[in-house]
Amino acid sequence: MSLLLEVNEQTCNQDGICAAVCPVGIIRFQKGGYPAPVSKADEFCIRCGHCVAVCPTGSLAHRELPAGEFVPVREDLRLSPEHCEHFLRSRRSIRNYMDRQVPRHEIMRLIDLARYAPSGHNSQCAEWLVVDDREEVRRLAGLVADWMRWMIGHKPELARGLHLEATVKRWERGDDIILRGAPVLIVAHAERDNRMAPSTCTIALTCLELAATSMGLGGCWAGYFTAAAETFPPLREALALPEGHHTFGSMMVGYPKFSYHRLPPRNPPKVTWR
Repeated sequence: MSLLLEVNEQTCNQDGICAAVCPVGIIRFQKGGYPAPVSKADEFCIRCGHCVAVCPTGSLAHRELPAGEFVPVREDLRLSPEHCEHFLRSRRSIRNYMDRQVPRHEIMRLIDLARYAPSGHNSQCAEWLVVDDREEVRRLAGLVADWMRWMIGHKPELARGLHLEATVKRWERGDDIILRGAPVLIVAHAERDNRMAPSTCTIALTCLELAATSMGLGGCWAGYFTAAAETFPPLREALALPEGHHTFGSMMVGYPKFSYHRLPPRNPPKVTWR
């Protein structure tokens, strides 16, 4: 078997950058020499690709990360600070959706972008359930309403804090404020006992929502749904996630019914310097 890392000594400029950026320190380098994998590099490498991506001369190859999948960074597409600020501030949580289905290839594009989100130890452990049948989305919302009724009867104090009684009344009047009539529900799930899973799924869904904005779509975190999916057996059964998996976040997605024309203010940040 070939080495995990191979260096083209004809083009390597011996700067040691690859060793410096490796998050787990599996690249050995001494000034005047060439980088090389340490003992047990295969075992400890997290396959993040930093070493290949950072090499200015393209001299490093990773056995398990094909060179052809490393796309060059395009300077002309880099965001300026002003563009980035405007993009992040103009993002809105969308709760009103057009009566228009989202093509599956667009949903797949979102998920494909979300897989590049940071994940603990490069675990990439987030998996996805997509529900894009409106009737099924509404059925799932009804199960969340059932969970709310159970909470009102069995945990009234918590139910009051979550305003569940008012939400159920609106649902019964035909006003869906659970999943907002969204055409698509995207659920991020992973193995329940994976310590990386909560942050990985949350970050991936955050990236997905931002990507949706750039594609003319909108999203909103489905908080009630996620809370119910954690504990309510009928909803867990309906989701039919793989054995041992847990819902770590969910999002409504669709085409926004309305456009926003101004950037609302937010509270000043509370910062402590040390």
